[in-house]
Parts: sequence; C-alpha cells; structure tokens
Amino acid sequence: MQQLHAQSIRILGIPMDLGQQRRGVDMGPSAVRYAGLYDRLTKEGHTVDDLGNLDVPVRDECSVRAHRWVEANGGGLRHLPEVIEACQAIYEEAKKCAGSDVLPLFLGGDHSIAIGTLAGMACGGPLGLLWVDAHGDFNTPETSPSGNIHGMPVATLLGRGVPELVDLGHAGPKLRPHDVVMIGIRDLDAEERTALANSGISVYTMRDVDELGMATVARRALARLGHLPRIHLSLDMDSIEPSVAPGVGTPVPGGLTFREAHLLMEIVGESHKIASMDVVEINPILDEGNRTAELAVELIASALGKRIL
Repeated sequence: MQQLHAQSIRILGIPMDLGQQRRGVDMGPSAVRYAGLYDRLTKEGHTVDDLGNLDVPVRDECSVRAHRWVEANGGGLRHLPEVIEACQAIYEEAKKCAGSDVLPLFLGGDHSIAIGTLAGMACGGPLGLLWVDAHGDFNTPETSPSGNIHGMPVATLLGRGVPELVDLGHAGPKLRPHDVVMIGIRDLDAEERTALANSGISVYTMRDVDELGMATVARRALARLGHLPRIHLSLDMDSIEPSVAPGVGTPVPGGLTFREAHLLMEIVGESHKIASMDVVEINPILDEGNRTAELAVELIASALGKRIL
C-alpha cells in the first residue's frame, strides 16, 4: 500500500464527556492510541507528533453538580460553564495549527469539542466542513430535548446558540451554511429537522447514500465544497452501522457500512484538501474488544492517504 502524500500530523487527545450524559467517551483518545494510531500513520509515511491529552474539565460530581443544568435562551444546557472552558482551551490549540502545514488530528471525546476545533481552524481563512454523523447536531437550547451540547455544535458554529459558545475565539459565526456538508444523517429531533431543512446546509441522509451510492455522495460533497481551499473532516463514529462500530454512546441502526465509510474517507483523502480532522464519540465501555477504535484508526489512515493499490 502507498500513501497519496506524506504529511506532518499533530495528534491531540481531548478526553471530554461533558457534552452528553453517557459516561465513557472521555476514554476515547486512549482507546484509539491503544489501537495503534501512531504506528499506523507512521507506516504510511507521515511524520507524527502526539501531544498527549488536553487538560479539560472532568465530570467530578463535586465540581459540576451545581452547573448540571443552566437555563439559556429559553432552554437548558448541561455543564455549560465546563464546556465553555474546555472549548476555549481547544480553540487555543487549534488556532496554533490554523494556516500552518501541520494537520491537527483531534481525538474526542464527545462531539461538542468541534465547537473549539472549528473555531480555531477557521482562524486560518476560509474553511469547509464535512460532517459525518448519524445526527445533525443542529439543535439549540430552545429545540434540544436533552440539553446536551454535543447535539448543538453545527448550529453553534453557524451562529445559533448561546453567545458564550457562538462567540468563542471571536464574535459571530465561524462557518457559512453553504460551506457545510453532512453525510450519514438518519436521526433528527423534530424541531432540529425543520431548522436543518431550512438552513442552506447540504445534507445527505442515509436514504441518499442508499439511492445514490457513496461514491456519488462523496464526490457531490467535494464539489459542493470545491470553492474552498481547506476542509475540516469531523467523523462521529456513530455514523457507522452499530454492528460494525458498537462502541458509541448514541448508536442508530442503518448506518454506513464498513466499505461505505472507507470509500468516503478514500475519496475525500484524494482531494488533498483535508486540513484538520476530529474523530469523536468512541466509548470503550460499550465497545467489543476495541473494535470501534481499531476501525477509527483504519478510517483515519484512509482519510489521510492510505490506498488499497
């Protein structure tokens, strides 16, 4: 096998589980490292620097009990002060890589980390977002049934949500709707569905994947983002069929197959536009023999240049 081109990759673990209620995703970075991420990437010819884990607030019941639920904008948010603190720290680290030749690889942790990673990467200029997920993550405090911030990052990045997160790093939206493409969507809350349909975001649901095939979906997604020099790839492992990737906190049946996920990564990787990447929502407690983390390592390798031939 040979890679498309060698890159300088910087790994940063973000053991964050405050954006949702199910424990375990804070162990995601360790699971992915244990699955051999460093060796897999160096085998492909990349230069890899693992910075360890970012120091983020932990779910210590003594410290966060008083902030479990914060009323905001007509709705509630769980662990808002701690998520703000974590995303600010994430933003500072991501900003260091924005506009450089280093490709940051952020290992979550829950998907709320994307508020910080994308805010930081957007400091480097125009940026597209490819969001691979079972969920739209387009809720706001008003529409969220749960108050979990991991269901809000895309809305937040487009300027919808609490000011403390919307204005993270600098005031206002970090992305434009027509610079965002979603793939794998199959589970939306009622009000979220309406908001997403009217947002201007290009959304490929699992029905679209079924009808069009992944190769067509992937190439249309790249065409949609073709005017942009850089793409941030945000991969939520619950986008994949739970029988293939069981170690996630919010599994939804009917997801991407093993080969559909790899084909998407391969086609996007061939564009040479990936400037940064998140891999999130791996929960080792719910996994079977670290299968989900092992798959994540192989998908990362595919996205960053691994070829079959």
